[in-house]
Amino acid sequence: MAEYWSNLAMVTSVVVYLLALGAFAAEWAAARKLEPEVVPAGVLVASGGEEVIGDAPAPEVAAPTSKAPDDTATRIRVDMFGRMGLALTLIGWASHLAGVVMRGVAGNRFPWGNMYEFVTAAMLFIVTIFLVLAFRGVRWLGLPVTLLAVIGQGLAVTVFYVAVAPLVPALHSVWFVIHIVAAAVAGAAFNVGGLLSILYLLKSRAVRREKVRGYLAKLPSPTRIDELAYRFHAFAFPLWTFAIAAGSVWAEYAWGRFWGWDPKETWSLVTWVVYAGYLHARATAGWRGRRAAVVAIVGLACFWFNFVGINLLVSGLHSYAGI
Repeated sequence: MAEYWSNLAMVTSVVVYLLALGAFAAEWAAARKLEPEVVPAGVLVASGGEEVIGDAPAPEVAAPTSKAPDDTATRIRVDMFGRMGLALTLIGWASHLAGVVMRGVAGNRFPWGNMYEFVTAAMLFIVTIFLVLAFRGVRWLGLPVTLLAVIGQGLAVTVFYVAVAPLVPALHSVWFVIHIVAAAVAGAAFNVGGLLSILYLLKSRAVRREKVRGYLAKLPSPTRIDELAYRFHAFAFPLWTFAIAAGSVWAEYAWGRFWGWDPKETWSLVTWVVYAGYLHARATAGWRGRRAAVVAIVGLACFWFNFVGINLLVSGLHSYAGI
């Protein structure tokens, strides 16, 4: 019975996330009617993509001081769609959380024993991070986050789904919880950082063209977006490092060796190397902006290939419990 309610809650979350995506898309579409914002004179864009005024970071792009009546009405409509999207996301998150909890109840264990359960848990962490940020003024991440949630949850309930089953012997370890939670939280932070990097590229491109139109005008400056992306990656990287180390300890317990170049282990290391290069380049070579964003997006692609592609395309010791 608990499995039935879990499945119902998961499917409901996909539908509600889709409605939230529609509301956020309407918010972006309505914002296209806003008057464009002109980048202040003197704002330059460095080769890396970041804004500079002389040697100082660029300020936020200033909004026009005068608003036509039609523009004010448009802004009210944009805000209404945004609030609607946030409310729907919160409802979807509650249904999503209920689905994950009921899955654990149905299996009488932590609900991370297969790819379906891991994907749904990771998506829950991503939406949770967004909701925390949204109530701190970062609602502008709504469209990409809900798009990712719809894709992730949609694939989970249609392609990755497997019935509740007992854990395989290799998963009966305290390291099961430690490794999976660290990997899921790190993955959620990597995904938010990657989405921020994509938004950075969109905003910086608009700034280079000297006009910021529509919804991009609601985003902070490229410098601020780049800084937020860096913070999420800097938070996620130590967790990912710990997840790999914890996985090695778990591998010794389950298979009698710390490292065996299993495809999942290899691509976890590849992902680690890409993100290590991202952080190292920022710290030593002074990479900011466009180049750093591209590396971050490559890292996100490696993460998703390790997260999904390896399970679907390659057989290994990590292939268990269906897919």
